[in-house]
Amino acid sequence: MISQNSNKAVIYWLLTGCALVYLMVVIGCITRLTHSGLSITDWSFMGSMPPLSEEAWLERFAKYQQSPEFIKVNYSMQLPEFKHIFFWEYFHRMVGRTMMYVFAIGLIILIIRKKINKQMLPSLILLFFMGAMQAVIGWWMVYSGLQAKPAVSHFRLATHLMSAFTLFAFTFWFALQLLNPHEDASAISTTTNDGSKLKWWSVSFFVLLIIQIIYGAFTAGYVEGDAAKIRPGQIFNTWPKMGNEWMPEQVMMKDSMFANLMENASGIQFMHRMLAVLVCVVLCVIWYKSSKLKLNTSQYRGVTFLIYGVTLQFILGVLTLLYHVPVVLGVLHQTGAFFLFATSVYLIFHTFKKN
Repeated sequence: MISQNSNKAVIYWLLTGCALVYLMVVIGCITRLTHSGLSITDWSFMGSMPPLSEEAWLERFAKYQQSPEFIKVNYSMQLPEFKHIFFWEYFHRMVGRTMMYVFAIGLIILIIRKKINKQMLPSLILLFFMGAMQAVIGWWMVYSGLQAKPAVSHFRLATHLMSAFTLFAFTFWFALQLLNPHEDASAISTTTNDGSKLKWWSVSFFVLLIIQIIYGAFTAGYVEGDAAKIRPGQIFNTWPKMGNEWMPEQVMMKDSMFANLMENASGIQFMHRMLAVLVCVVLCVIWYKSSKLKLNTSQYRGVTFLIYGVTLQFILGVLTLLYHVPVVLGVLHQTGAFFLFATSVYLIFHTFKKN
């Protein structure tokens, strides 16, 4: 129980950080789906208040009008429309700033209250470094869409998303360690605990899930190799086949395997589909093996959440594709990926820890 834990203040602080990372991921998804991510064209826009006067709005709009996105895509956009896309990018940045305040101010308060011990310091230093890098990677991503092509590189989009997931995983793992103060969560168990027999399958699932999330980001982004702005998720909006074929010729249209899997919109979507099937297969193995083992409550909970989570995520993925990625379904699908990721971290923690 958290209420009985001597580190409960630090745990609540870390879990608040986890919630804010999740909120950042959701708002980032909305920002992408509403094509809002390039509406603020400079890194220096870090004020707490949005433009309030008509003059301030016109000044901000004038900066956007100089961007490639406005010149090549949104040349007919008027100020009211700009305000809408500006809002989401502004909100995304402000939540990021709030997260920074929560971590920094929270740490100062915890130090003053002597809730931080020396053993926590290396993890806290790494946590702050990762948070700072997330902001830098975010601007690095946006910057790629402010050059000649008015589209964010899908490689940079995936890097930004995975840096957020990594920050969450580290923060969540740190909180789990504090929630289990008498257990070494990083050590490989040498006992006969049945749950430990799932540990490498849990890791395999986690690695596969990470690859699938990366391909999800590729599917959501724009592929740099395409002459036109094409999102892999906006083509072949049929299921289970891609159009009328299981594997259309467009999947292998480029010269190399690397280009087909990483820079070809059709190949990227094909990989995302195939990885989804592979995720389900590995989960079925975990499900079968867990049914033969005696698991503790935490391990059982982790496997159960994975089963329900993958089922729901697969359904959401199909619906998102069939309905051409509406904002609501797109956000729910990314939320599903986030909670599957969190559940996988939770399961790994409880299959590796000593009893």
